[in-house]
Amino acid sequence: MDFEVRKERSPQGPRKLSAEREEYFRLVQEGYGNDEAARTVDVHPRTARGRRNGRVNRGKVWLPVQAEQSAVPASAGRCLREDERIHIADPLREKAAIRTIAAELGRSPSTISREIRRNGALWRGTQWAYRPHAAQARAEGRRPRPKPRKFGQSPRLRDYVQRGLDRRWSPEQIAQQLRRDFPDDPEMRVTHETIYQDLYVQGRGELRRELTRALRSGRTRRKPHRQSNKRRPRFMAPIVMISERPAEAEDRAVAGHWEGDCIVGPGHRSAIGTLVERSTRFLMLVHLPNGHRAEHFHTASADAVKQLPPHLKRSITWDQGNEMASHQLFSKATGIPVYFCEPGSPWQRGSNENTNGLLRQYFPKGTDLARHTHDHLATVAAELNGRPRKTLGWQTPLERFTALLTPANT
Repeated sequence: MDFEVRKERSPQGPRKLSAEREEYFRLVQEGYGNDEAARTVDVHPRTARGRRNGRVNRGKVWLPVQAEQSAVPASAGRCLREDERIHIADPLREKAAIRTIAAELGRSPSTISREIRRNGALWRGTQWAYRPHAAQARAEGRRPRPKPRKFGQSPRLRDYVQRGLDRRWSPEQIAQQLRRDFPDDPEMRVTHETIYQDLYVQGRGELRRELTRALRSGRTRRKPHRQSNKRRPRFMAPIVMISERPAEAEDRAVAGHWEGDCIVGPGHRSAIGTLVERSTRFLMLVHLPNGHRAEHFHTASADAVKQLPPHLKRSITWDQGNEMASHQLFSKATGIPVYFCEPGSPWQRGSNENTNGLLRQYFPKGTDLARHTHDHLATVAAELNGRPRKTLGWQTPLERFTALLTPANT
């Protein structure tokens, strides 16, 4: 071997190491492995592998082989040309390796693999084949923009989604329910992101514009999440902190541990109590016709849970809101211990906070909550408990909670 490794390698760069690069490709063509050829020219195997497979460096494409060695002129474009697809088909019929074809074309191996996978087809129903002219036609058919929107092509799918939004289901709940209702119908498939995009597109969406009001956020365009405001503690002692809550409540494996809170109206003059069971996400709403002062709240909330069986009354977790200042009386009346979250830590009652967000679709902020009757609250709770939930494997809270009403199922 007449190649001699230079002793002085600095400064390095694509021009300075051109001789080493040429010698490396010559050795690879002769059958040397990557590591052995890299050691011969004294470069790192990873660097040599990047040269062989092709990589982009500072806006320049380093091709794995020299231009005169390529059977097809190297393409600077992102998309494959028809002559490149013809070149893929010939060695592929001869069982050539993907990396070999990629090296001949000056393309990445993943580009060739993806091309074969996307544009290949079954031949005579049993054999997988790659037909270059058919592949070119498929690629050109996917290229035009803008694409027709899915709801414009399927009125049946559009009507189903609109009915789901009218029922105040979220787009993700609608998408998953489609899979359950039409398991063998590929036309009735849509992702929740497609539903959001159709609602947010101004003037081009197929779904009715007024359906954006059915979204729980009520927004017609995307809005970035912001950090929630911190809360101040309402009272200090005597309370039992969440750190002393039984460990079984943390992993939601045992039913009967609840989270509680209030949603309030303007000026804190009206409120509705919310109780959410942690393992099933079952919701109970507490009617507060006399307001949510502590002396009224503990009585109303105790009445709401008094019908529960003992195995579903293990604990309740609350924030440090002043409505639970009489938590000792609540525990004495119900036998349920009360634990309190750290100040400014709403994530410690995540299920309840999420449910409060759902309830704001029915009870918007700034509206008087005292005008809602006990029967109306029961109707809202029943509607929420009848929704399929992703966290429950798309079962409903009512299904999960009903199965726990007998001690044998605990």
